[in-house]
Amino acid sequence: MTLTTYPSRRIPEQLLTQFARKTPRIIMESLPPEQGIYLPKIVSKPVKKGHGFKFGIFAGIHGDEEGGVLAAKQIIRWASEKPEELGDYELHVFPVCNPTGRLLGTRHNHNGLDLNREFWYGSLEPEVIYLEGELRREKYDGIIALHSDTDSDGCYGFVSGALLSEHLLKPALEAASEHLPSNRLPLIDGFLASEGIIKEGYLGILSAPPEQTVKPLEIVFETPGLAPLAQQADAAVAAVKTILAEYRLLQAYAPNL
Repeated sequence: MTLTTYPSRRIPEQLLTQFARKTPRIIMESLPPEQGIYLPKIVSKPVKKGHGFKFGIFAGIHGDEEGGVLAAKQIIRWASEKPEELGDYELHVFPVCNPTGRLLGTRHNHNGLDLNREFWYGSLEPEVIYLEGELRREKYDGIIALHSDTDSDGCYGFVSGALLSEHLLKPALEAASEHLPSNRLPLIDGFLASEGIIKEGYLGILSAPPEQTVKPLEIVFETPGLAPLAQQADAAVAAVKTILAEYRLLQAYAPNL
């Protein structure tokens, strides 16, 4: 298997501009060159400076799940064109977490590893090392991972971390159902589920650092992988926007609870 490398440091900028235009509020970063791998990161700053909510949105950690990548691109465009709707949110969007897998059209990266089973176990994969560093450094209030499942006929999700997660996934699934149905089976992906919500999960997935004391909201949102890509992207975007809106409402109500 041959790994395609990029000969110039100018290439990351070209890759990044696939996902965002340069605007005063959009910052474009990337994983430093490492074995020819470039992992883009787009940061959308809040409209007003000061305390807000910092969310990380991760897509494409499985290289053959393009729906999440398209959704991430739409989210970046939304943040760029309608910042007033984001308000106090700072979004960090990682639209392609497995660039070599995407290039090859495979679930795994070029080393044949499922990156979403490598986190917090001392992985030597550069993508995982970089993402773990970002998760530790940024200490996100919320983490949303976008995936697709070819064995599912509808949308569903995994919740962990903050207790809020389950309460936010339910309205997110309802919003996504305008584009794709929800998976209502009692057993999904080998896990017990209720109304499309799974409270268990796999080990080694992209998640908050184990040592992070204030646990963030964590949601893995899955679209049916055999559905048209445009519908998958629209469903995922609707889910993300709903999670952000509902999280803001819950934070506003929290002092009175």
